Amino acid sequence: MRTERVDAVRAFNRFYTHLIGVVSEGLLETPYSLTEARVIFELAQGEVAEAAALRRSLDLDAGYLSRILSRFAADGLIVRDRAADDARRQVVGLTDRGRTVFRDLDARSGRQIGAILSGLPEEDQRRLVGAMGAIEGILGERRRPEMYVLRPFGPGDFGWVVQRHGALYAAEYDWDVTFEALVARIVADYVEAGDRRADAWIAEVDGEPAGCVFCVPKTERVAQLRLLLVEPSARGMGIGGRLVEECVRFARRGGNDEMVLWTNDVLAGARRIYQRAGFSLVDEGPHHSFGHDLVEQTWSLKL
Repeated sequence: MRTERVDAVRAFNRFYTHLIGVVSEGLLETPYSLTEARVIFELAQGEVAEAAALRRSLDLDAGYLSRILSRFAADGLIVRDRAADDARRQVVGLTDRGRTVFRDLDARSGRQIGAILSGLPEEDQRRLVGAMGAIEGILGERRRPEMYVLRPFGPGDFGWVVQRHGALYAAEYDWDVTFEALVARIVADYVEAGDRRADAWIAEVDGEPAGCVFCVPKTERVAQLRLLLVEPSARGMGIGGRLVEECVRFARRGGNDEMVLWTNDVLAGARRIYQRAGFSLVDEGPHHSFGHDLVEQTWSLKL
């Protein structure tokens, strides 16, 4: 393990715990420590909780948890009893006073994080939330995001398209830098043309770009779909199909009679998306590009 990476993670831990006041004597200017606040939060999620389950979910020493619960009981925050179906098991629940303490802690935490976020521009807020989701996904149980948004391109997005196409196609198909150069030319042509008959969309998941597509004019009455991409971590969410659908809808609104696209037969996942959208294969043939012998394909959709 590289020492500088260990140092970077430790430095981030020190920075963030200081930012949210974890190392202060009382969390959020209250008499409760971070661990005590976590216990109160967990108890607030239901009517009662088993002490053993609470200990497991918070990964606390049994003696330490027992001392916390004893203090809470003495302060009138909780009531403790034996489970009705098994006297060996202890159950714990918050009193009305305990729920009042929880609401105060919850409100203080919300105001603190709200103040941090309100000082950031919208783009930085999205990046921050996305980065936190990435940390949780990598270090915790990996979860599939439940939703995504489609939005117009913003500053930095065109560079992202070029970089991600180059990196992903090199990793997944071993294509060389000539493919990235092709993508860069397509993007540059789109930006420089400024054609009202063209548009492009970014799919965003957890505040980070996760996919893209371009619609550009091929001829006066024919539109072309270009640069469809979906990040591996976001595949299976329907993003590819939604991007193609948006592209087709835009082309129809523009009065086009047909939409075409160029691809290669090795891109099986993309081909399935095009077929589901109603595209038909109209031409194919061998060629050598991007360091490989490939079979190029032209697909068409009558609008």
